[in-house]
Amino acid sequence: MLTNITNISPEEAEETIQTVTGFFNDLNLQKIITIILLFVGCMVVMKIILRLTDRAFLRLEMEKSLHTFIHAALRVILWLITVCIVLDYIGVPMTSLVAVLGVIGLAVSLAIQGTLSNLAGGIQVLVSKPFKAGDYVEAGGVSGTVKEVGLAYTKLSTIDNKVISVPNGQISAEKIINYTTAEQRRVDLKFTTSYDDAPEKVIAAIKRVIGAHPKALFTPEPFVRVSAYLDSSIEYSVRVWCATADYWDLYYDLLEQVKAAFDAQGIEIPYNHLNVHLIREQQQGE
Repeated sequence: MLTNITNISPEEAEETIQTVTGFFNDLNLQKIITIILLFVGCMVVMKIILRLTDRAFLRLEMEKSLHTFIHAALRVILWLITVCIVLDYIGVPMTSLVAVLGVIGLAVSLAIQGTLSNLAGGIQVLVSKPFKAGDYVEAGGVSGTVKEVGLAYTKLSTIDNKVISVPNGQISAEKIINYTTAEQRRVDLKFTTSYDDAPEKVIAAIKRVIGAHPKALFTPEPFVRVSAYLDSSIEYSVRVWCATADYWDLYYDLLEQVKAAFDAQGIEIPYNHLNVHLIREQQQGE
């Protein structure tokens, strides 16, 4: 496109100017009416196309942000087509005009390259719908509740009440974890006990705690098994299902209540020990 602009000869530019000047010199009432009718006709077609597009978007139940963006972009394109039609009637060569518009578009796109990347990412997020407002997600390296899904940025509210605007270009390029899409989640915990405590006793104590918790689900059945024999302890893996909204309540309750059950039944939770041996050297002559 740049070569097209630079290859326009002075004769072609002068001819274009003379054509436009001649058109306005010969301007009469008939041409004015024709231009007005041409413009009005383009406006009517534009409104019909936009109205049909809006109806199609409503039937498809498209996200409001994406609907607004496509509507605005389509309006700009239709306006450019209208201007080109009117200028073509006046006598402005379309080849030169399209080349100029192409160069302008290229310059603008280079200037706002980052914004365009975020817009493309926003469209991808709105179309694929990996999350919606109210979901708790991990996206773009940030975890939080989705407050708003925009075209350029997605706003996440963190658990410490901070609102973070994450660029959609970054979100679309990384993995997205949605923690609230499913109705149920699984709590995974690990506990370690001494080798002196029988595994049957430890497993029974953990299962009693799970069975007494009102937010623990028993379909699927809770899983409590020995998962590893470590240097100074036995490791137990615990997997319990619950409603998604009850995840953190069950998580912290099990941590606290299992420890209390171990203490009540004399089950030891080992920790690292450091034994220091002092050796006294006998002095010579003793």
